[in-house]
Amino acid sequence: MSRALVIGEALIDVVESDGRISGEYVGGSPLNVAVGLGRLGRGVDFLTHIAGDDRGRRIADYLENSGVQLVSGSTTASRTPSALATLDSAGSAHYSFDIDWQLAGTPEVATPLLVHTGSIATVLEPGCRAAAALLDAYRMSATISFDPNIRPAVIRDADIARGRIDRLVERADIVKASEQDLRWMDPRHSPEQIARAWLEVGPSIVAVTSGERGAFAVCRAGTVSVPARPVQVADTVGAGDAFMVGLLDAVWSLGLLGADHRRELRRIGTEALEDVLKSAALSAALTVARPGADLPDVAARDAAAQA
Repeated sequence: MSRALVIGEALIDVVESDGRISGEYVGGSPLNVAVGLGRLGRGVDFLTHIAGDDRGRRIADYLENSGVQLVSGSTTASRTPSALATLDSAGSAHYSFDIDWQLAGTPEVATPLLVHTGSIATVLEPGCRAAAALLDAYRMSATISFDPNIRPAVIRDADIARGRIDRLVERADIVKASEQDLRWMDPRHSPEQIARAWLEVGPSIVAVTSGERGAFAVCRAGTVSVPARPVQVADTVGAGDAFMVGLLDAVWSLGLLGADHRRELRRIGTEALEDVLKSAALSAALTVARPGADLPDVAARDAAAQA
């Protein structure tokens, strides 16, 4: 069976609202993508850096229950990372992190169809270097997807981080970012201008989320946009990750993943891309309607699509 390899951080989100801890959730942007794909029935291997402590075992169980295989060597950390997610009045989360990010060696997994990474894993030393090297190694056989999901709280040198993100964009086939990410990258230019500039250096698709205003994406055939689906928002934790999952799953269903299909992905049309964005928007809407990064499974996704 074709599989995806997701590389990146896994952690426990401690959610605080109105000065009170409202819950602890398994999280981390790459983990959410792995779990989301697993819940949609995709084969997923996940390479991360957690400990064998109580929080680490909770993460491992969460992955297993979502159909995700934890790659051997992922449990060598001295402690499992955590993040304090403070919610504002609109339900948006602001993060502070306790994380040690390291990777060692190449995961012993079958040649994946898709390799995804993003967020802290791509900017935090020393593991970011190993993550970038793995993308280079797998690009010969796999589609590469990347979500910068920028967390300024863990970035010590903004210029170095921007350079790393730019290099990963060049290597990626599919890039998803938020408007906030793009404004952090370059406040002098609009998100649309940055997305088009990124498209010119390598990716086949650059998708940009704009919260309640929906999302747009650029490909070589043109630009498409979709509105956000109306929903009662519980919080926005995991919304961008859910969007990424919906996008990747839709492209997977089109048979456009894998290095052998790179040229076909590059020629994706605006009609197909609009359908992809609609699937991504649905996944995000289902997630923000529930507390924490609780991404939908196949049944929830299909039921909502038919509603």
